Amino acid sequence: MTSEHTADQETPTLLVKIFGRDRPGLTAGLFRTLATFQVDVIDIEQVVTRGRITLCALVRQPPGNGGEGGLRATVHAWAEGAGLSAEIISGTGDNPSRGTGRSHVTVLGNPLTASTTAAVAARIAATGGNIDRIYRLAKYPVTAVEFDVSGVPTEALRTALGKEAAASGVDIAVVSSGLQRRAPRLVVMDVDSTLIQDEVIELFAAHAGCEERVAEVTAAAMRGELDFEQSLHQRVALLAGLDESVIDKVRSEVRLTPGARTLIRTLKRLGCQVGVVSGGFTQVTDALREHLGLDFAAANTLEVVDGKLTGRVTGEVVDRPGKATLLRRFAAEAGVPLSRTVAIGDGANDLDMLNAAGLGVAFNAKPLVREAAHTAVTVPFLDTVLYLLGITREEVEAADAHG
Repeated sequence: MTSEHTADQETPTLLVKIFGRDRPGLTAGLFRTLATFQVDVIDIEQVVTRGRITLCALVRQPPGNGGEGGLRATVHAWAEGAGLSAEIISGTGDNPSRGTGRSHVTVLGNPLTASTTAAVAARIAATGGNIDRIYRLAKYPVTAVEFDVSGVPTEALRTALGKEAAASGVDIAVVSSGLQRRAPRLVVMDVDSTLIQDEVIELFAAHAGCEERVAEVTAAAMRGELDFEQSLHQRVALLAGLDESVIDKVRSEVRLTPGARTLIRTLKRLGCQVGVVSGGFTQVTDALREHLGLDFAAANTLEVVDGKLTGRVTGEVVDRPGKATLLRRFAAEAGVPLSRTVAIGDGANDLDMLNAAGLGVAFNAKPLVREAAHTAVTVPFLDTVLYLLGITREEVEAADAHG
């Protein structure tokens, strides 16, 4: 520690706190009052909750004999005239430095209860972490609250809070703090049951009259009970003979997941690139790419000969390891390090991609996937993923307004 830093920590300071009903001009009024004593401002923090303001200013003790007494009397008089309460505490130096190992903890609740909040805070304390700040990111469609935590490694905190998420039935994401948190990202999503509400192959199967047989194989594959490539070929074979006009019908039947447009619009407005990888088919993902303005898209391709589906796919199969490979390829093309990527998916064939990404999000996923991913979202709104990235509801609404 330098002698200059030591001297700063020994400098007499005053913590000036005012609280009461908020209205325009209070912050300016307090600092005009303090300015008459020629004090230096060290720190400021202000919070407004349901129309009530709490404003704190840490200042150096005013110069000259009697300066502190005069400041106290003047601030109390100004506060009383403004209908506020004031508290002034003497001390030395600045706030203590935050501990190492800084993380952002985002908690999503629908609703977020007091007992859940207590349990999360207790888990943080049990790891040796300190909560430095708490603020709300959103109140709709879920309550999203972010804790700034220091003093414990991010991975240890993530492990502890993963257990709490399972016990409390809320979604909790833990990401490392740092300068790059707001840097441009690449977000890559699965399509079926993630970006869209449907399983595309089941939409095709409905036109072929084999929907139940296809759904059974799909469910087993998503649970990790079947090899994906083998299951894909089994299911696609059942579509042999379908007229290619069915492709347009299936495209029209696809339903976006609630919040999908908002997620993509907000990410794009904030400078992120967005892509999709799918075990489904390019005949649908290419249309989604154009419709939603996606930067990247990759999927399997249904073979069509003489206007009919042959029951085969062409080219390299996009399977579980293939999705992770495509994530890395997209990241390289986007010029984004893998640590700045976010992957979102719901099935076992998404696991390699989720684990390869800087942040892997299991979206309304099967138990196997929830347990293996970095974090999980269990509400049916895709745009809630934005809160896990520290994006506020106000930023989301601004993106909507510009849409």
